[in-house]
Amino acid sequence: MTTLKEKKHMSAVAELGCAVCRRMGYEGTPAELHHPRRLAWGWGRSSHMSVIPLCPEHHRGSTGLHGLGTKGFEAHYGYDEAALLADTMLLLGHDIRETT
Repeated sequence: MTTLKEKKHMSAVAELGCAVCRRMGYEGTPAELHHPRRLAWGWGRSSHMSVIPLCPEHHRGSTGLHGLGTKGFEAHYGYDEAALLADTMLLLGHDIRETT
């Protein structure tokens, strides 16, 4: 079950726009929420407090995390999910250590 705190956080993250587009100079691109698997403890995905905003293309598209896979994404863009999560937390004024 998603808590009110998590819902508010996820809404704020989505409002930031796509993290990849932002790095490319395009701010405010509508975003979906990506739960990084690599940053999760054990099996499954990360918590709702560790989500990354990605547009549909950079999330599920052929040049996105799910399309390229995590290693392919890192090779293509030169950064990984952890860097995008750090960007997101910085923009929200949160300490990256608060996401675990």
